[in-house]
Amino acid sequence: MKTFILHAALAVATLTMSIAYGQETKEKTQIEILKETKQQIITEEKAALKKAVEQINSKLENNEISSTEADNLKNEAAQKHALNIENRLAIIDNKIALLERNGTDNNTQVGAKVELFADGDNEEADSFFGVRVTNNDSDDRRKYDRRTKSLFVFSFGLNNVLIDGQSLDDSPYKVGGSRYAELGLAWSTRVFKESNWLRFKYGFSFQFNGLKPTDNRVFVDTGDQTELQTFPVDLDKSKFRMDNLVFPVHFEFGPSKKIEGKNYFRYSTHDKFKFGIGGYAGFNLGTRQKLKFEENNEDVKQKLKANYNTNNFIYGLSGYIGYSDISLYVKYDLNTIFKNNPVKQRNISLGVRWDWD
Repeated sequence: MKTFILHAALAVATLTMSIAYGQETKEKTQIEILKETKQQIITEEKAALKKAVEQINSKLENNEISSTEADNLKNEAAQKHALNIENRLAIIDNKIALLERNGTDNNTQVGAKVELFADGDNEEADSFFGVRVTNNDSDDRRKYDRRTKSLFVFSFGLNNVLIDGQSLDDSPYKVGGSRYAELGLAWSTRVFKESNWLRFKYGFSFQFNGLKPTDNRVFVDTGDQTELQTFPVDLDKSKFRMDNLVFPVHFEFGPSKKIEGKNYFRYSTHDKFKFGIGGYAGFNLGTRQKLKFEENNEDVKQKLKANYNTNNFIYGLSGYIGYSDISLYVKYDLNTIFKNNPVKQRNISLGVRWDWD
C-alpha cells in the first residue's frame, strides 16, 4: 500500500508540473502558431480559387456558359478569394498584435476540461497516462513536435536464480511458484530529430522478486551467511521476497508511423515491432520471508522481515522484444543475492511486459 501511495503521489506531482509548464509557455506557442497559420490561409484560398476555376472551365467546355461569362465568373472568384485572404490575414494580425501587446487575449473565453483516453495509441495528444487537462483553445497550444512521451510499465512472470556450477534444472527453488512483478514509470525520447527508429527509454520501477524453496526448507541467517535449512514442521508455504527500487535505462529500436496533423506531427509505435536492450541499478528496499504451517492443530502464519545478508545495491541487465504495447521481457541481476555466501546466486526473471502511453 505504501508503494502504491508513493507511486500515485509521484504521478500526480509530475502531472501538475507538466500542466504548469504548459501554462507558462502558452502565449509564445499561440503567437508562433498564428504566424504559421497565415501561410496556411494563403494556401487554402489559392486551392479554393483553383478549384473554382476548374469548375468554370468544365462548364465552358460543356457549352453551359459562354467564354465571356466564364471570364466574368473567374474575375469574381479571384476577387472573392483575394478579399478572403486580406480579411483573414487581418484577423490573424490583429490577434497577434493583441497578444504581443497584452501578453494574453482578454477577448477569448477559456475553460478548462479533462479528457480521458481509452485507446493506448494517443500519440496525437499531449497526455499523461491517458489523461489530458486542456483549455478550450488546446489545439492552439499543442506542441508541433513532442519528442518525449511518458509511459506506465507493468510486468510479471517467472523468477529464479542462476547458481555457479549449476543449471536451472538443479535449482533449489520452485520454477512455477517463484514469481516476480515490476511496476513503474518510464519516459521515451526520440534520439534523432527527423527519425524515430531509435528511442532512449528511462525511468524508475519497483521490482518484487519472489523465491519459493523446495523440500520444505526456509532461509536462515547464520550470522555471516544465509542458508537454506529444513524446517522442523511440514510447511504449507515458504516464500522469500526482495523488494527493489531500480532505475532502468534502455535503447529501443523499431519502426514507427508518422502522424501529421494541422499544426503538429507525432510518431506512433502502435502496431509496430520493437526491441529494447539496457540495464538497471538501484537499491534493496526490504527483504522478507513468509511461512505458513500447522502446529498443535492450529494454522500459523509468520511474516519475518530481516536483512538476511542480502546485497543493498542492485544492478543488472535487461531486454525485451515485442509488438505494440506488449513484449517478452528478461532481466538478470549482476549482483549476488547474498553478500558472503560461498556459492554465488544471481536473480533471473522471464515474463511479459506492457508499456502503456
